[in-house]
Amino acid sequence: MNKLPAPLLAKISWRLLPFLLLMYIMAFLDRANVGFAKVAFQADTGISDAAFAFGAGVFFVGYALLEVPSNLIMHRIGARIWMCRIMVTWGLVSAAMMFAHNEITFYVLRFLLGVAEAGFFPGVILYLTYWFPAAHRAQAMGFFYFGAPLAFIFGSPLSGLLLELDGMGGWHGWQWLFAVEGLMAVAVGIWAYFYLTNRPADATWLTDDERRQVQEIIASEERAKGGNPHSLLAALCQPRVLYLALIYLLIQASVYGVVFYLPSQVAGLLGTKVGLQVGLVSAIPWLCALLAAWWVPGFAQRSQKPRTVASVTLLVAAIGMAASVSFSSPLLGVAALCFAAAGFIAVQPVFWTFPVNTLAGAAAAGGIALINSLGAVGGFVAPIVKNWAEGHFHSPASGLYLLAGTTVLAALLVLGIRARTAPAA
Repeated sequence: MNKLPAPLLAKISWRLLPFLLLMYIMAFLDRANVGFAKVAFQADTGISDAAFAFGAGVFFVGYALLEVPSNLIMHRIGARIWMCRIMVTWGLVSAAMMFAHNEITFYVLRFLLGVAEAGFFPGVILYLTYWFPAAHRAQAMGFFYFGAPLAFIFGSPLSGLLLELDGMGGWHGWQWLFAVEGLMAVAVGIWAYFYLTNRPADATWLTDDERRQVQEIIASEERAKGGNPHSLLAALCQPRVLYLALIYLLIQASVYGVVFYLPSQVAGLLGTKVGLQVGLVSAIPWLCALLAAWWVPGFAQRSQKPRTVASVTLLVAAIGMAASVSFSSPLLGVAALCFAAAGFIAVQPVFWTFPVNTLAGAAAAGGIALINSLGAVGGFVAPIVKNWAEGHFHSPASGLYLLAGTTVLAALLVLGIRARTAPAA
């Protein structure tokens, strides 16, 4: 595989990855902070568990509907304008969640938040293919995936602290949480317009020779994908794209089956309410996820066995999810959550190397968005399925047992990627 010279790779990485990471931290924080607000929000508004589960998941309906057109727009007009638009609108909608005093408003704002954020994640994945050759993508995506654990490492204590502002200025703590974290995203979105560079050809911070090197390597890899369909319709109809989308759906179900409920689960283990203490303890699993997101993608790339590594990583996540509700001990429960978070976060940058290394042009923009879009269905279904299982089996553990089972299924399907998807995955 073609590789960039180490100094050039470092220059591009330090210029782009920290800022993309900051953007993802804001995205994940605004997407998942409803989990921190859950108990106080429901207590103040009277929204039921079933209504909360539906509202938490309906985000992904709006998100899924507009993923493909949003990514095609970014592919056409560039990341500077489109990423700015995405972040500013989602930040404003997230801040407006402070006015969600009833079920209908909650549903509408969560749906609109998904509409506003649609295209952000697949847009960044596509954007990385413009700058990083295949040999470097797993590590670059692994660094980008630091955003999810970092959002919780720093966001968990921040969210817990904001909840403790309850009554200040006449606002509830959950209102402070949504307002502050939403406006933070708006500020980063405005910054993105002035900071991002659309393509290597536009990078004034690279020398002429550096721009040429990047463009030649990326172009040669795009030409090597010539056996794959470059049209949007052909890409979306490929069985391998749909197969990858199914796997990603199952992965996302495990992610959000834990994310939306982790603060309340930790609070239950500690026997206390959600606040700063729970926020600090909830950050521990994400520290483990951060380490895993750094190590696992690099190991998968060095071992040249990404399917095996991804499958084992998912099995670790499944075991952690099931074990987290099998122990009454706070220490063992949090330790199990560490394995769960590390597994389902670290597997994702490895997973994304499968489609990005085999799709090009409009097929890449549409195919990546479709996979992420259908994957978002997992985020919609997970809270609803979890809530149903807990009610049906009259057990608070049954929801995560069920989602652990679907994570095992994802691990098995990953092993079939070789035959059904990319020949060089």
